[in-house]
Amino acid sequence: MKAFKLENEPKIKSGFKTPENYFDDFSEKVLQQLDKKEVKVIPFYKRKKNLSLAAAALIGFALMIPIVNNYRATSNELDEATLETYLSYQSNLSQYDLIQKLDDSDIEKLNNDITLEDETLEDILSTSPNIEHLISEQN
Repeated sequence: MKAFKLENEPKIKSGFKTPENYFDDFSEKVLQQLDKKEVKVIPFYKRKKNLSLAAAALIGFALMIPIVNNYRATSNELDEATLETYLSYQSNLSQYDLIQKLDDSDIEKLNNDITLEDETLEDILSTSPNIEHLISEQN
């Protein structure tokens, strides 16, 4: 193997050469470029402000829909079936308590709604073991 000596070998010249007096006026060139018009940078979130506000409002309204539906579903209006089951399971409420709360108009409505056919009456009387009690209640 040959002995390798760095000082004796020819050196490769670099391809870049600085022009003469380049660094003398370098600071002036940089300062001239800084004085040029600066480009105003607008962030993305400020650029589309109206669009983002509209999207936020739409999401807010979309989240309000289930709340409004739930509020309407849990309203205080009771249907007849719910009221009837509630009253039937109350042990401390008797039929006499209900009668005391009825008005004349309520009683008239109840009388108008009751229409029994002869067949229905015959079925009730034939299946009931205490016929005398039912007959006495009808009179």
